Amino acid sequence: MNLPPILTEIAEVAGEDAALTIARVRGGTSIYIPPVPANDHWLCRLIGRDEAKAVCAHLTRGQGRPRRLELPLGPTGSAASARAQVDELLGADMSERDIALRTGYTIRGIRLRRKKLGIKRNDGQLSLF
Repeated sequence: MNLPPILTEIAEVAGEDAALTIARVRGGTSIYIPPVPANDHWLCRLIGRDEAKAVCAHLTRGQGRPRRLELPLGPTGSAASARAQVDELLGADMSERDIALRTGYTIRGIRLRRKKLGIKRNDGQLSLF
């Protein structure tokens, strides 16, 4: 699975399920990572003590100082599902305007997504040349 960089780091030390669980529960927010989590820390309760210790040690780089970071939504977030819906509608050759109205994406965002996917725009115009 293609995860954002910070979730990839978490997956490497605690497993993909732990990374996805953290993203599902706390994604889209700023989180506090202590060097060593207390037994009742939210991360220990969420993924288990050993995994939480490994994540905290890795993310604080063993420096003994806490770290605050912005945690992305990951592939389970609403952004990922909206992006998947935009991709599907682009493949169905729906107009940018209709896609924007249906998904809440901006037309600019749709154009950027179309470009990233390499989908040519069909504007219904015949070529003059």
